[in-house]
Amino acid sequence: MLCTGENRRFSKLKKVRNDFFHGQLEPRGPAGQTAAAMRIDILTLFPEMFTGFLDGSLLGAARTSGILDIRVTNIRDFADGIHRQVDDRPFGGGPGMLLMPGPLVACAEHVRADGAQAGLPAGGDAPSPFVLLTPGGRPLTQAVVEELSRRDRMILICGRYEGFDARVRETIAAEEISIGDYVLSGGEVAAMVVIDAVARLVPGVLGDQESARQDSFSTPERLVEGPQYTRPREFRGLCVPDVLLSGDHGRIAKWRHEQSVAATRRHTSDHSPTSLEQSPRSAP
Repeated sequence: MLCTGENRRFSKLKKVRNDFFHGQLEPRGPAGQTAAAMRIDILTLFPEMFTGFLDGSLLGAARTSGILDIRVTNIRDFADGIHRQVDDRPFGGGPGMLLMPGPLVACAEHVRADGAQAGLPAGGDAPSPFVLLTPGGRPLTQAVVEELSRRDRMILICGRYEGFDARVRETIAAEEISIGDYVLSGGEVAAMVVIDAVARLVPGVLGDQESARQDSFSTPERLVEGPQYTRPREFRGLCVPDVLLSGDHGRIAKWRHEQSVAATRRHTSDHSPTSLEQSPRSAP
């Protein structure tokens, strides 16, 4: 939740509405030149879902200042025919519809070429920029987020219906990422999760980059962040631990580490049948 000062700061961004549906407005640096540290493209059938998400809070500020270049492209714009069909029934039968490879691959190749013209990596030793958001992809962990944040470019492809025709992944050499073992109605929410997690690690997006380094799963030990407190000192009979009021930075650091280890133990026992001693998160 934003405090009052942050709300005033970011309300100024509302008058700078990016026409990201067609990528017509590029972020600008202080000298009026394109200066994005990372470009992220989103391919979707529902671009309107991203309006508030991309214009508000930290992402809106990062786009306006030119740190992030985030664009949304409608897959349906690359479909043929009067009805702009993008889905069809699966071969072999079964419920639901699949996204057809033609419109999606045409959209993906167009967006990749647009980035190549802007001087972004395309081919060679650079990893494929394409990411399919699917339940069968590799799990999105903080380590994966850190890996993605070091790239110059990502093209996130949002699925719908029963998913993608398998030839999409093979044709564009896309990697697959999952945000969890559950199913959503589409990949748009998953794309927002990836963007939010990755953007926080891009230098300049957060006011204090040290806060990202101290977040849960972000330390070398991948510990969960322990409890934190602010004013008032006492709330409904619950008091701030005395050690945090002591002014002894050594004791405070030791207490926080102990609390992080305890929180990690609880997290591990809640999410895995294995004990903490068998988990890579068990490092003290």
